[in-house]
Amino acid sequence: MKKYFITAFALAIVLMSFSMKLKPVKVYLIGDSTVADYTLDEGYLQKKYPITGWGQVFQQFLTKNSLKKLTNLIKSDSALVIDKAKGGRSTRTFFEEGRWKEVLSTLEKNDLVLIQFGHNDAAKDKPERYVDIPGYKTFLSMYVKETREKGALPILITPVTRNYPWKDGKLGSAHGEYPQAVKDVAKELNVPIIDLTSLSAAFFTAKGNDFVSKHYFMNLDSGKYEAYPKGQKDNTHFQPEGAKEVARLVYEGLKEINKVK
Repeated sequence: MKKYFITAFALAIVLMSFSMKLKPVKVYLIGDSTVADYTLDEGYLQKKYPITGWGQVFQQFLTKNSLKKLTNLIKSDSALVIDKAKGGRSTRTFFEEGRWKEVLSTLEKNDLVLIQFGHNDAAKDKPERYVDIPGYKTFLSMYVKETREKGALPILITPVTRNYPWKDGKLGSAHGEYPQAVKDVAKELNVPIIDLTSLSAAFFTAKGNDFVSKHYFMNLDSGKYEAYPKGQKDNTHFQPEGAKEVARLVYEGLKEINKVK
C-alpha cells in the first residue's frame, strides 16, 4: 500500500510538471529607428506606413518551432519580444531619457537583451545625439554589465547597413569605426555578437542595388502611400519586406550563437 502511494504521488508530480506552462522568456530590443516598432506610434497607418523596423517583425521568428533551434539561449518554449528601440536615439540618449532604466525595472533572469546602436551615435552633425567612439564603447559596456547583473543575457549587434555606399556592385559600410567598436566590446567582455553590418551588406549585395532600393528601403513613388503623397527617398529605413529580411538575419545570427554557447 505504501509503495502504491509513493508511485501514485510520483506520477502526479510528473503529470503536474508536464501540465505547467513554462514562463515566456522576454527578448528586449534596445536601439534606434532601424529596430523600432512603429505600430506603437499613434496613427501609424496614416502617418508613417510603410516604414518598419526589424524589431517590429521579429516576433514571427520566435515561434515555438523556431525556438527549438535556440534552446541554449532561450530557456523556455515561448518568447515575448519587447521592442524598446526608439528613432533618433544613440547609446547615450537612450540612457539619459530613462529608457534603459525602464528596461532594467522589468528585466529578469534568463531574459535576453539585444543591443543595436550606431546610426545616431555617429551623427557628428547632430550634437544632441552624437557619441564618439570611446563614449560609444562605454555605454555599450554599461548595457552589457547591467544586463548581466540581472542574470539576463546581453547580445551585441553591429549597426545594420544603410543602402550606401555602393561600388562595383558591392555594398560597403557607412558606419566608419562603429561596427569595429562593437566587436571590441564583445571581445573585451566576452559577449555574444551578431555582425549585422557585414551580414546585411552581403545579403543586400546579393540582391543588387536596384532591387534593394525599390523593395527593402524607403524609396517610394509619389501617390502610393497616404503618409508620403510626394514619395520618399530614404536609404536608411526599411519597408516591411526589408525589415523582415533583416529580422531573419538577426534570427540566423542567434542560431549561430546558440551553436557555440
